[in-house]
Amino acid sequence: MGMVSFLFMPTCAYAGDTSKPRLKVVALDSQDYKEILSGPPESVRMKSGYVVLHPNQSVGKHSTGQHEELLVVLEGHGQMVLTEGKTVDVKANSALYCPPETEHDVMNTGDSVMRYVYVVADTR
Repeated sequence: MGMVSFLFMPTCAYAGDTSKPRLKVVALDSQDYKEILSGPPESVRMKSGYVVLHPNQSVGKHSTGQHEELLVVLEGHGQMVLTEGKTVDVKANSALYCPPETEHDVMNTGDSVMRYVYVVADTR
């Protein structure tokens, strides 16, 4: 796989206190989906995951709801498809911000695997 081996998530924590976020290192391996952060108590408000999409595969239509979302594309290319049919092209080495209350889908439109990390944060 090669491009990114680890994602470092520095957080403030005190030794022995399991109620606060702690430093976490996650290997980004060949799985099609891997949760990186699941929210509290792992983080303050953040959730994130690693996604692998094969050609012509999508994650499925969903909404950001009361969250904002950042996609960081590591490999491949595809599109974010919005409800009204608008599309936004995404490719390796790019980041895409998706605001709250946005219904969307992410689709691999390329001929090879698309890999990305998403980060979601609660706006409340």
